[in-house]
Amino acid sequence: MIYTYWQETLMPIKGIKFRSASQGMHPLGIIEAEIIFPHPAGSIRLKVEFVVMNNCTSQHFILGNDYPCIYGIDINNHQDGYFTIGENKRQKFSFPLEKREITFIRQVKNVNNNIFVSDQLIEAQINPELTLKMKEELIQILFQYKEAFASNNEPLEAIKGHEVDIILNVERPYPPLLRRPAYPASPRAREAWETNIDELMKLGVCRNIGRNEEVEVTTTVIITWNNDK
Repeated sequence: MIYTYWQETLMPIKGIKFRSASQGMHPLGIIEAEIIFPHPAGSIRLKVEFVVMNNCTSQHFILGNDYPCIYGIDINNHQDGYFTIGENKRQKFSFPLEKREITFIRQVKNVNNNIFVSDQLIEAQINPELTLKMKEELIQILFQYKEAFASNNEPLEAIKGHEVDIILNVERPYPPLLRRPAYPASPRAREAWETNIDELMKLGVCRNIGRNEEVEVTTTVIITWNNDK
């Protein structure tokens, strides 16, 4: 979670005093954050509020265990740490062992980049193996060429050069391409598909769907082989 625009989004806090073991703490305000618990059947996203302290330095967000318990989430800090969801305490979900994402709060001089990140990249999946510097450079490049992306005010078909004309036929008779039988994929093509799909699954862009699982298709679907076809 990267909050580079935190000062612009602070909410006021009044009438509450905070103290540590040795001294009083000076709150600057409240910031909203989203906590994501990874789950094979779909990650759980909780929106919570944190108090930003002026005289307190911490590398992590401090979250009381009673808050996620309201949603049936129980966090256990035994050894590497894990969490359970609902009444099934036997199925344990582990947190990533290595620190792939850096949680930090800082001020960035370019406010336009902050708005771009919060408005157009809020759902973007960035490779967790990138360093902080590489992520900043990537965001800068995306902002520099942001005209190539769609936004709420500029839909994809409204950008010159990106016009889209799609005719979808889902009724009989089906188009010839949809009537083609499955054909065996070449070993090279299959290896390339497996590599691409593995990367997409690691980034959380796609996931496995169970045989009897019902899903509502709202995004792009990747159709791949079945029984080597």
